[in-house]
Amino acid sequence: MNYKKFGSRYVVRLDKGDEIVSSLKQFCTENSIRLGSITGIGAANSITIGLFETASKQYHSKTLTGDFEITGLTGNISFMNNEVYLHLHITVSDSAYKTFGGHLTSAVISGTCELAIDTIDGTIERQFDEDTGLNIYNL
Repeated sequence: MNYKKFGSRYVVRLDKGDEIVSSLKQFCTENSIRLGSITGIGAANSITIGLFETASKQYHSKTLTGDFEITGLTGNISFMNNEVYLHLHITVSDSAYKTFGGHLTSAVISGTCELAIDTIDGTIERQFDEDTGLNIYNL
C-alpha cells in the first residue's frame, strides 16, 4: 500500500495481494481516521460479498473467484467498540460483463486498487439496533 495526503483527503493505492478491508482498517487506525468516506476502483480475484436479509436479520454471503473489475467501491468510516468500523459496498464485473454487488466482506487485489478517502474531523459511534439487526450510526 502507498498513499499521499492532500489536506483532508488521502489518495491510496493497494497492490496485488492486498486485502481491501483489513488494509483499510489498518490504514485508518494508523492514521487516526475515525470518520470519513471511501471510494475506489480496481481489480480483484477473490471477493466475498453479502446481502442482509431484513426478515431474518442475517447476512448471506457469496465468494467470487476469477478476474473481476471493481467498477465501484463506496463506503464510510466510523467507530464501534473503540475500533475503526468500515461499512463498504462493492460492484464488480466479470469477463462476460456480468455484474455482482453487495456488502463487502473481503477482496484480494489482483492488479491494483485506487482509492480516495475523505476524512471528517470528528467521530460517530455505531450501536447495535435490535429492531433492524444492524450496527447503525448513533446520532
